[in-house]
Amino acid sequence: MGNPSTPDPGVREVKSAARTIQVLEILAARGSSAVTIRELCTAIGAPRSSVYALLKTLSDAGWVRADARRATYGIGIRALLAGTTYLDADPRLQVVRPHLGLLGRQLGATVNLGRLDGADVVYLATWEPPGKERPLPRVGRRLPAHATALGQAVLARLPEAPALHGFADPLPALTPQTISTLAGLRAELAAARRRGYAREVEQNTPGVACVAVALDCFDSGSDALSVSIPHQEFTAARERDIVEGLLATADMTAQVLAGVHAHES
Repeated sequence: MGNPSTPDPGVREVKSAARTIQVLEILAARGSSAVTIRELCTAIGAPRSSVYALLKTLSDAGWVRADARRATYGIGIRALLAGTTYLDADPRLQVVRPHLGLLGRQLGATVNLGRLDGADVVYLATWEPPGKERPLPRVGRRLPAHATALGQAVLARLPEAPALHGFADPLPALTPQTISTLAGLRAELAAARRRGYAREVEQNTPGVACVAVALDCFDSGSDALSVSIPHQEFTAARERDIVEGLLATADMTAQVLAGVHAHES
């Protein structure tokens, strides 16, 4: 059986379904910034009448939130419900999530679980020290993989050609420290392979340093764990403690996941 995520050349694309996906992905990517119908028409190359009809259908069903006063659109509550179901149904997440808090309390730092999705990393779970929570939750957010330790950790363990498919010069820069060339990314991934973990300082968020290790899951090589700390705390000793904790947690969760897989088989 083929990979369900790979297009089948023998199956014709359903245009309305493709446009629906495009609209939802655009709205999700914009987050709290509302989108006008003109912007959507331009982005997906469709006439206003078609886009309006699609938005009306999605809005009536709760997948899109319409602001009639401003004539703008945002993601709707049904998308949240679908995303929550995805998280609740993922057996790997159920195993890994409790260990985030254990590691976070041990290190006194933020711990993240992320998954590679194309050229991005999507945050699936986060544990933050009490009193240091972010004003906006990170779960469900996506960042360019090349600008995160999570993404670099996953990319470093994959064969280079398929791993970097879809990456092109120049790479988008989120901060002045972001790796912005493919050559620079290849060098960073090579260094991560030698170390056995990835690290970045202020590549996606000013003032934050991050260390990550890939998770050895039974059916996926696309997940990673990371620890984030203020960059001024990122000393050699602190890095060693973080790496030790991450590797121990990754090994523990891999053993549990292997047991789950064996039981289900």
